[in-house]
Amino acid sequence: MASPEEEEEEQEEEESLDQLPGTVLATIISKLDVASICSVASTCKTFNACASHILTFIPSFHLLELILMFDVPLFLRHKFAQVWALASEKLTSLEIGCVSSVMVTELLSPSLGHHRSPNHVRPPILPGIQRLCLSVDYITDTMVSTISNVLLSLTHLDLRDAPLIEPTSAYDLTNSGLQQINQHGKLKHLSLVRSQEFLITYFRRVNDLGMLLMADKCANMESICLGGFCRVTDTGFKTILHSCSSLYKLRVSYGTHLTDLVFHDISATALSLTHVSLRWCNLLTNHAIKNLVSNTHLKILDLRDCKHLGDGALRSISTLPELKILLLDGSDISDFGLSYLRGVINSLVSLSVRGCKRLTDKCISALFEGSSKLELQQLDLSNLPNLSDNGVLTLAKCRVPISELRMRQCPLIGDASVMALASMQVDEDRWHGCRLRLLDLYNCGGITQLLFWWLKKPYFPRLRWLGVTGSVSRDIVDALARNRPFLHVAWHAEELGSNQWDNSHGLYMHDYDEVDELEQLLEEGEYIDEEMMDVDNDAELL
Repeated sequence: MASPEEEEEEQEEEESLDQLPGTVLATIISKLDVASICSVASTCKTFNACASHILTFIPSFHLLELILMFDVPLFLRHKFAQVWALASEKLTSLEIGCVSSVMVTELLSPSLGHHRSPNHVRPPILPGIQRLCLSVDYITDTMVSTISNVLLSLTHLDLRDAPLIEPTSAYDLTNSGLQQINQHGKLKHLSLVRSQEFLITYFRRVNDLGMLLMADKCANMESICLGGFCRVTDTGFKTILHSCSSLYKLRVSYGTHLTDLVFHDISATALSLTHVSLRWCNLLTNHAIKNLVSNTHLKILDLRDCKHLGDGALRSISTLPELKILLLDGSDISDFGLSYLRGVINSLVSLSVRGCKRLTDKCISALFEGSSKLELQQLDLSNLPNLSDNGVLTLAKCRVPISELRMRQCPLIGDASVMALASMQVDEDRWHGCRLRLLDLYNCGGITQLLFWWLKKPYFPRLRWLGVTGSVSRDIVDALARNRPFLHVAWHAEELGSNQWDNSHGLYMHDYDEVDELEQLLEEGEYIDEEMMDVDNDAELL
């Protein structure tokens, strides 16, 4: 909510722009590309009106990056298909978020419906599409069948739904629908996920037979992601593993009947898995991981919320020389168990032990003491009730070159931790707290207003994301935002940054090479943070 002063200033700016002739504004804005025109339109009402007028005269434009944002619900159903009929035949990738399965089916169906004669057949829609990603209300047999039969060049299919109510048989995926997948044999990547965002629900009409029918046509699959198939047992999942000899990426979530037996004889297959995610698979034990690591080229291993995994799993994981990402949230591991990871800690780029309640300050020394040439950039220590400032001090002493550090919901973490991180020097004699671009301290018990004193020069020069508790003074947050415009401050419990762990395209990384204005000024030694000096004084009074 803008303050009265800010609203008055914005109104004065708009009034001054209104004094310019419309033709002058139109001439200037028309020189921009489409992306820049859209950016300008978001700055004020005057520019918005001018940009909207200009865009109506552009017959076509190129999207250099297969990225166009619009509100699908604004389209009437019969007009949605008509709009896409104008799309270029060269379009190869399409991603639509929040669209109904009925609209998708009608879009790809050969008839335009009741608005045309029954005998009218239109040319194929989106004939060159190779990659299709849709977030729909329901994944249905009809939609899957239409996609599989109409899109002849499809190699990548990503479907996700989030039902508001339990689907009926007419609006659900069944064994019959799975049998229709990959009719043309070109599909390499398949993702079918039922989200539990609004309702605890599953694909209840799919069982092992459905997996068997699908596996017959998926021998050349390289990546498979299955979420919410609660009736599929070890038999169904083993069918997939033994049928898809080219598979390198496997993701299963909410596999409620998935047990250790799935991986019992995985070493006898021709598989060479590099990406494995087994999330919310609560029947898995250490024995499953012992067999899984026969795939020695594993680079990403996501075992979040597999609560029966313990130190034995870590002993097996320590044999993976190429491991880059390891996610262990909610597992039953100990400080001693983490010491097994010293065998892979030098190769790890990302590590998450969020919610591993047995861990204490000793887990930091177990991981990092004595290690050198670390590549770790992302570390999640959130929701560890026994992690204190002493553990963070050990982390700082080890000079781990972390770029993203999350310590949400840690009641024993306080200002001393921030002081330790601010004073940490990864490179000799320069850049205090230099590597951190994301620091999440939401709801940490010991954080006070003094935290912001450590955000001034020369500390945390590259910080872009900061998470703090909602009790922090809004005046201090606003002052920080004005002085560091590239810093995003969050205090409403939202997760910071992108959802990097769930990115289906592989390893998520920030652009660590970009340098902002604050960094440049710090390097040149010309920056004086006068307003934050005032904030410091206020904080001292508090």
